[in-house]
Amino acid sequence: MRSEFDFIQNLKNKYGLSKVGDDCAVLSKDDQTDMVVTADMLVEDIDFRLDWTTPELIGSKALSVSLSDIAAMGANPVFAMISLGVPESCWKTQFVDKFYDGWFTVARHYDVELIGGDLSRTPDKIVIDSTVIGHIAKGKAILRSGAKPGDSIYVTGELGGASAGLMLLESGFRYGKSNQRKKQLISRQLRPTPQVVTGKQLSALGLATAMIDLSDGVSSDLLHICKMSSVGARIYFENIPVNSNLAEFSLNAEQQAGLALSGGEDFELLFTADEKKISQANFQGVTRIGEITASLGIIEVVHHNGVSSLTPKGFRHF
Repeated sequence: MRSEFDFIQNLKNKYGLSKVGDDCAVLSKDDQTDMVVTADMLVEDIDFRLDWTTPELIGSKALSVSLSDIAAMGANPVFAMISLGVPESCWKTQFVDKFYDGWFTVARHYDVELIGGDLSRTPDKIVIDSTVIGHIAKGKAILRSGAKPGDSIYVTGELGGASAGLMLLESGFRYGKSNQRKKQLISRQLRPTPQVVTGKQLSALGLATAMIDLSDGVSSDLLHICKMSSVGARIYFENIPVNSNLAEFSLNAEQQAGLALSGGEDFELLFTADEKKISQANFQGVTRIGEITASLGIIEVVHHNGVSSLTPKGFRHF
């Protein structure tokens, strides 16, 4: 069965869609500035469930996932549009008001202005469409296609927390009735933090050669960079920065690293760069997890007991 990624690729090829393929489309604004534009959709019972979150958190996440795409381009978010479809039963509650309270909390933090959107009724499920527009200096957007053999591979933050939080929610745990470690994991799932500041720093310093946000997991998102850059990659399993709260689970070190590699929705940044430049810039908060190779489309994982191929295991809609 074809995946959504196969469908998008076929659509690009069929209609010659040259601006599709990165976290955002890059469009010329004027002689000095480019615009980057992204769109994301969240659907009830696919991307969130009302019994494990709040309207405010849904609103904040709806904007944050789009801001993460802007961050992956190294751009500054400026404008946003939000379209919301809700069933009549939901309209009769305070859901929409609280949703926008959460949305505007994030918008104010990143100085993003709401410039439009739509509101409609749906038969039974909530549907959210988020669009964000950012600005970046002309030609400075960080694409997925710039990785070169010899570049090092880096990630920001710790990985696997959001996926573990989802596991807890699906097992019946809730934020208000969990211990501190579980709360932090659930928060990673329900209240992601887009790495906007780090993305802008990488762009301003000219450090990243390619970048993507970790929405589907390292195993899937790194493959996108490899395909767009016509390269391969080698990952060092023991270098993966595992979320420290995964100790809450009865998992050995290898299982924890596996969750960090394949779990999605961490919304950290994965990027490639010259290791010497990262060192000279004394760039903090990132972990080197591997290097880019010339083996087109092949991602190797180096373990203490050998080398294996990395198979994409991130979330797929179809």
